[in-house]
Amino acid sequence: MKEAEKIWMNGKFVDWKDANIHVLSHVVHYGSGFFEGIRFYKTKNGSAIFRLKEHIDRLYDSAKIYRTEIPYSKAEFSEAMIETLKINKLESAYIRPLIYRGYSEMGVNPKTCPVDSMIAAWEWGAYLGEEALESGVSVKISSWRRLAPDTMPTMAKASGNYLSSQLIKMEALEDGYDEGIALDYSGYVSEGSGENLFIIKDNIIYTPAMNGSALPGITRDSIIKIAKDFGYEIKETGIPREMLYIADELFFTGTAAEVTPVSSVDKIKIGSGKRGPITEKIQKRFFEIVKGEVEDKYGWLTEVK
Repeated sequence: MKEAEKIWMNGKFVDWKDANIHVLSHVVHYGSGFFEGIRFYKTKNGSAIFRLKEHIDRLYDSAKIYRTEIPYSKAEFSEAMIETLKINKLESAYIRPLIYRGYSEMGVNPKTCPVDSMIAAWEWGAYLGEEALESGVSVKISSWRRLAPDTMPTMAKASGNYLSSQLIKMEALEDGYDEGIALDYSGYVSEGSGENLFIIKDNIIYTPAMNGSALPGITRDSIIKIAKDFGYEIKETGIPREMLYIADELFFTGTAAEVTPVSSVDKIKIGSGKRGPITEKIQKRFFEIVKGEVEDKYGWLTEVK
């Protein structure tokens, strides 16, 4: 990780190395944190945050699901994020805001613990590697399922949920793959360890529906809008595992992953074994938008002067 100078914590900037919490903080023991990953892109017209409003809305929704009230307005928190980028003199970055239950008393009940917050930002390239944006990544179907809807709320981007993601990712790496795909509680395709998934078959684009225990991704929503504007039919539906094997193209989406093709699943080659033409077309338009090379007709970029 390329360290920056300052991290915003509870309304104040502290040095990167001094951004510490107590070891008995509730979040450490019970996973009571809610976070976002947000991209800050250098564009032709300066630097801009990608879909800031939607990320802030999802952060506040995640906290609300867990009965956690954030002690800042959305406007105040957004401004703190912008100030974090400025004080660190960043032109492009990955931004990580986190709301978490801090130190007070020990016990499962979080209500006795304070609601703390922090915002960090640092330079970070392609999550799965620059080469993967063209050549794609190898994937396996994980032995670990995503959570059933009546166990934990998967619509919340909560810290504790990512224990599941860690199992999926570590298993894939141990078995020699770049990434894993989890099935949902019914055996249908859900998502990667930290990415949504799109399947292309006969020029129709499929993606798992939101009842499949997948996070409602903001990049996912962006790609759906871009694909529809190109005239592609989008089907949000249940997807059986074997449909991955016979797909013409597959790709991941996510704030970190951006738009990353999948070259193989369970060692079965997908299409040509690298980025397909529809994936390339959508990926190209996505990067044109976030880099300011075409008009931001969706209003997705928040400029930071």
